[in-house]
Amino acid sequence: MPDDVVIHIVDDEEPVRKSLAFLLTMSGHVARVHESATAFLKVAPGLQNACLITDLRMPDMSGVELLQRLNEHGAMLPAIVITGHGDVPMAVEAMKAGALDFIEKPFSDDTLMEALSRAICELDKRPPAAADAALVRGRVEQLSEREQQVMRRIVAGMPNKTIAFELDISPRTVEVHRANVMSKMQARNLPELVRMVLQAGDPVG
Repeated sequence: MPDDVVIHIVDDEEPVRKSLAFLLTMSGHVARVHESATAFLKVAPGLQNACLITDLRMPDMSGVELLQRLNEHGAMLPAIVITGHGDVPMAVEAMKAGALDFIEKPFSDDTLMEALSRAICELDKRPPAAADAALVRGRVEQLSEREQQVMRRIVAGMPNKTIAFELDISPRTVEVHRANVMSKMQARNLPELVRMVLQAGDPVG
């Protein structure tokens, strides 16, 4: 793992910036904070050996727009987006724009550090193995048609009650299908399931 990686934190809330910077510093990382996406974009093109942690909802520019602008400038970094529970569809759009991961609030320090470890490893720029995508597609194919329907709605950010209404089944049945999906896909949480679905090239949102 590179020992000179700089972690850039982009968040409009100062307490959040300070809290994340403190956590990263205490964990042995070098952290830099930016109060807005606009401020970060001024320095992003010249960055090397860096990762990004950004909030999804910010007043000047959303996390999705930030990632899109980074792509346009050829300055995309391994990125983690932080999101509220109601922002899952936006988080999926962020991953389509190149984000490596998203973390739902509230999250534990361990959850963030695990995501950061994946982002730092991404700096090796090893392309994802085609075999991995094939493995995920194989898991999707093992799902029943109803489980696939539920999975796509889960990934789109729909709550169980909405999924139940759309599919004309009970919320309890949705819970059962949801548990089966997580088990068969071998996903530990929603962000991991989203990564898998996108990796498999399955339509979401």
